[in-house]
Amino acid sequence: MDTATAPARVGAPAPAPAPAPSIRAPRFNRGRWAVWGGYALVMLLAPLAWHSGLALTMLSQMGIAIIACLAYNMLLGQGGMLSFGHAVYSGMGAFFAMHALNLIAAGSLPLPVSLVPLVGGVFGMLVAVLLGYVTTKKSGTPFAMITLGVGELVGAMALMFPGFFGGEGGISGDRTSGGPHLGITFGPQIQLYYLIAVYTFVCTAAMYAFTRTPLGRMLNAVRDNPERVEFVGYNTQYVRYFAFIASGFFMGIAGGLGTLNFEIVTAEVVGAARSGSYLLFTFLGGALFFFGPIIGAVLLVLALVLLSELSQAWLLYLGLIFTFMVMFAPGGIASLVMMNLRLASYGRLRPLLASYLALAGTALTALVGLTAMIEMVYHLQLNESMGPHMRFMGVSLHAHAFDTWFGAAFLLGVGAALFELVRRHFVHQWGQAQDAIEREVRAREAA
Repeated sequence: MDTATAPARVGAPAPAPAPAPSIRAPRFNRGRWAVWGGYALVMLLAPLAWHSGLALTMLSQMGIAIIACLAYNMLLGQGGMLSFGHAVYSGMGAFFAMHALNLIAAGSLPLPVSLVPLVGGVFGMLVAVLLGYVTTKKSGTPFAMITLGVGELVGAMALMFPGFFGGEGGISGDRTSGGPHLGITFGPQIQLYYLIAVYTFVCTAAMYAFTRTPLGRMLNAVRDNPERVEFVGYNTQYVRYFAFIASGFFMGIAGGLGTLNFEIVTAEVVGAARSGSYLLFTFLGGALFFFGPIIGAVLLVLALVLLSELSQAWLLYLGLIFTFMVMFAPGGIASLVMMNLRLASYGRLRPLLASYLALAGTALTALVGLTAMIEMVYHLQLNESMGPHMRFMGVSLHAHAFDTWFGAAFLLGVGAALFELVRRHFVHQWGQAQDAIEREVRAREAA
């Protein structure tokens, strides 16, 4: 008989009660605190490293883009919802924020300018409540088509109702009209940057916390297996709808911050081009990882501000990069980072460094040749009146000379051939490293 169930003998001492299970406090996650601390430190110290007017403006735009791309990724990466018109919610938040800013300037709205982005967030959420219920009735391709239609509808309305949208000229305001609060007027760009940095950090933390909530987990389940979610009793439309509302709130905050940064809002903020930018760079950064859209937001600002100034063919380069990433790294830049961090954690990254350098060198050689040919084509098509001579990477090129085209083609061909040779060797090394990691994992599990 089991001693645990045997009756106690008469006169025998009572058995000692089993000790209560101890409740241990969760361990202090040093890695997570280090990441968030480093994130805050970068935003705090960035103006000290880049303190020019252009740099501060770019840093401010990066903060706004981080919020917008993370909010968009609440649908794309976490919910598997491909939206072609999500700029509607950041744009509507921007318009409402601008009207609130003008009411503050007129003395009709007793609100600090620092809270204007929250006005944009609230109205962005309300627009998402209004439009999201119909939009989220479908998923997959029908959802994408509905969002495209909604985006085009709002974009057309922006020119049909000039009383609210301001027509083609848009609406302008003055972020310093609210008067100083604690000596802060938000006139200097550095003051506005730190306001944007605070909003960026808080919104990033809030959206990360959302991924840890039951709604965030259920949103992942709806993305992966909606039939199973329906089977266990959840309404997948409501899950998508609530996530859509949350995303609209953060998109509205991004729009409100953009209002303060640019002090003008036009119909472009609700257009298809803005929605396409959010989609493109969120995907490039890595939609399946939380930090991927942050990388994409930084690239978004660099492309729109720097790359567009360096070359007239910047959209062509952007399209080529996107095509390359879709073909060879569909997980985005974040997936490449995580794969290499996995190699580093098992001590397998060092043998690949030489191959990485060889890949970079050969790719750069091919890119120089390809870029030279593209720039000469654009020069002949758009700037032929300025003559055949052009400057490329500090070198004078003659767009009509045969030797110039031959040299560019030679660099492209040699670089591409060497890149393919190095790539095959790298693939072999990569496979060996992955096999070694798998053997080590199985050995640890066996032990």
